[in-house]
Amino acid sequence: MQGKAMRERSISVYFVRAVLENAVSRGLDPAELLRRNRISPRLLKEPNARISIERFADLQVSTMVAMDDESLGYAGRRHPVGCWSMMCHAVIGSETLGQALSRHCRFYQLIDFDLYPEFIVEEDTAKVRVAHTPNAVPPPYMVELTLFNVHRFASWLVQEHLPLQQVYLSYPMTTDTTDYRHMFLGNPVSFEADECAMVLSRALLEKRITQSEQNLRHFLRHPVLILMTQNYAKNSWTTRVREIIARNMLDMPELPEVATRLEMHPQTLRRRLSAEGTTFKDIKNQLRRDTALHFLGKRGLSIEEIAHRSGFSESSAFIRAFKGWTGVTPYSYRKGI
Repeated sequence: MQGKAMRERSISVYFVRAVLENAVSRGLDPAELLRRNRISPRLLKEPNARISIERFADLQVSTMVAMDDESLGYAGRRHPVGCWSMMCHAVIGSETLGQALSRHCRFYQLIDFDLYPEFIVEEDTAKVRVAHTPNAVPPPYMVELTLFNVHRFASWLVQEHLPLQQVYLSYPMTTDTTDYRHMFLGNPVSFEADECAMVLSRALLEKRITQSEQNLRHFLRHPVLILMTQNYAKNSWTTRVREIIARNMLDMPELPEVATRLEMHPQTLRRRLSAEGTTFKDIKNQLRRDTALHFLGKRGLSIEEIAHRSGFSESSAFIRAFKGWTGVTPYSYRKGI
């Protein structure tokens, strides 16, 4: 159930626009790329629209392949498809996280790219900084993609979400704070800083690499999706609550019932969720939304059945909620897929 729930999560249309930003200049039709990946082009006009993680991951991969550029046209020089795979093979034999981060960054420094990660070890901290040639101006999405990939791949290597002391971005916020929270797993993000970097404790560099060549072969079948959906926070209260609700979508439990199952007072559960930056209502609404988006991408299910599976007793309430989430009705959303 946990893996299924993770696959049903959604992502802001901001990231869809970012992936397609340079498609036209590379001779590609963004609408065709969207349709090929079962995403309605109309959603790009809706500021609050969201799509399923699966659809987004497929879009990012197919756009990279169509461009033959893993930088999606953001870098001054093309990153040919296969660079990421070769970096992974160069890193997988590392013994510690520190060695892996060093190899990861060194790999991209060996190639003549105008933007690349640097690994800097200081007295108590370690830093991965996005460096660039003097004349290059790193686009925000390329910076975010670089730091996201380093953080999530490093987390995959040690099989735990690595805590970051700080993420620094040198530009103003370009999307909603919620998107940055999801991007960097709730770690603190500062904008308009002097550099673009992520900072972690130096002590984490001693963590042992737990993945193997065999694990890597599975990972490379769809690394984008795995990086976006991997979940190691099995003991977080948010994850526990989400799993209980996901198992009971047809009979949506309320907070007191979930608290009873977790053997605690409802107010205690509220405080623990608040400490993790969320609420019971937020978890329930996000799960309903993401479940609906997941099933709307599948054929053969009526809107009424999807409403039922998403925890709504009435289709009319589902339609109103869905329009609030995405800006369009579920009928319009499905028509565009």
